[in-house]
Amino acid sequence: MLAPLLFVWPISIAFTHYFANSVASFPYDQSLREHVSAISRQIAFEKGVPHLALPGMAQVFLRSDEIDNVYFHLLDGKFELIAGDPELPPPPLADSVVNKEHGEIHFRDDEYRGQALRVAYMYLFAGDDLAEPWVLIEVGETTEKRSQLANKIIASVILPQFVIIPLAVVLVWFGLSQGLRPLTRLRNRIEARREADLSPISLGRVPEELRPLTEAFNSMLARMQHNVDAQRRFIANAAHQMRTPLTGLKTQAQLAMRERDPAELRHALRQILTGVDRASHLVDQLLALARAEASGHSPQTLLPLDLDQLLREIVETWVVRALEKRIDLGYEPAGTVSILGNTFLLREMINNLLDNALRYTPAGGRVTARVVAQGDFALLEVEDSGSGISDDDSHKVFDRFYRADGRSGEGSGLGLAIVREIAEVHQAAASLRPNTVDASGQEQPGCTARIVFPLHRAPSARLPLSEAVQSGFA
Repeated sequence: MLAPLLFVWPISIAFTHYFANSVASFPYDQSLREHVSAISRQIAFEKGVPHLALPGMAQVFLRSDEIDNVYFHLLDGKFELIAGDPELPPPPLADSVVNKEHGEIHFRDDEYRGQALRVAYMYLFAGDDLAEPWVLIEVGETTEKRSQLANKIIASVILPQFVIIPLAVVLVWFGLSQGLRPLTRLRNRIEARREADLSPISLGRVPEELRPLTEAFNSMLARMQHNVDAQRRFIANAAHQMRTPLTGLKTQAQLAMRERDPAELRHALRQILTGVDRASHLVDQLLALARAEASGHSPQTLLPLDLDQLLREIVETWVVRALEKRIDLGYEPAGTVSILGNTFLLREMINNLLDNALRYTPAGGRVTARVVAQGDFALLEVEDSGSGISDDDSHKVFDRFYRADGRSGEGSGLGLAIVREIAEVHQAAASLRPNTVDASGQEQPGCTARIVFPLHRAPSARLPLSEAVQSGFA
């Protein structure tokens, strides 16, 4: 605040100087006006010839001034001197043409004998017609009194500023230091915190002006604490899950080192290969979950895509796997169904749904993938004829590393957690429900995974996604 104050101060002095000169000139201009008027009343025209009837004492009184010098003269129509000071300069020719009005008094600044001069002048005509003979009356006065009065005005304004401005600087400094003291205390409290301390800042002594900022900072700390807790749980769970396959691999390798029978050695190596595949699958899913979580916490570019076409392409890549397990993998076309999505993340989600369905469906079973458009929503469904799931477990299977009791097959418990994370990135709802009865009234085994996406089309009245879930879409 000091820099703008020092910048404005010279501007203030310049304006003060200008207005002080204007104020100081006004009364002295009025005095000159009266002198010109007084002289004009002493002029008479006789047969067009002007005569000045100004006594000597009047001339002495006109020139009497203790500070400034006063000059006057009268000029006829040929600018020849009638009376007064011959060296007093006449008005410029341009001013003579413009200001040649009967009885109007004008002012100008000029110079006489090296001194600044303020001149009042008037054209006086013999009659009302401007073609009549005329006389020019000029009274000039040096500007010493004006300068002194202007300096007094400026001093009366500027001198108090030399006291007021330093006082204002001190008061501003004191006010700002007092006003910013709560902010300084808040900064010190934050700097004194331990690196791992993400607890919210107490709002007890926070000023009202800083309360919104502190609340926003506390909200950020809460989000950071949530992310840190999630990372800690993830690391702990990942370490626990990785420990099991690595321990198995170590055991199988130790057994293989002691084997002498080639057949048993090949069996141990096959077990090691299977363990490596499981560990590789677990690592892939851990990385996929980390990518999905990162996508959920950062803005993603979602582009229009055909969900039905994407599903068909992915199902084709799983046909060989389904044939190896003797499972009937089906796909039901639905035509073009457009949504806003990230192709990479959607591929990861659909692959996890198909892997989960094929993993828990026994040989001879079936898995069907389809896309259905209903109103303002697109439903992606993967239905299997596996062992099914209970209503209680259907809400827990989306948790990390959770596996329903009694389910066969090998898995890490991360597939559906990845599905849920990717669904949230696309503002979609994921669910897993046991199959219901068919048209003939027979109960169908297995379960159906369903993802409800908002359709991508022209803006229109749409149901909220939560209402769609409650109405039975999800």
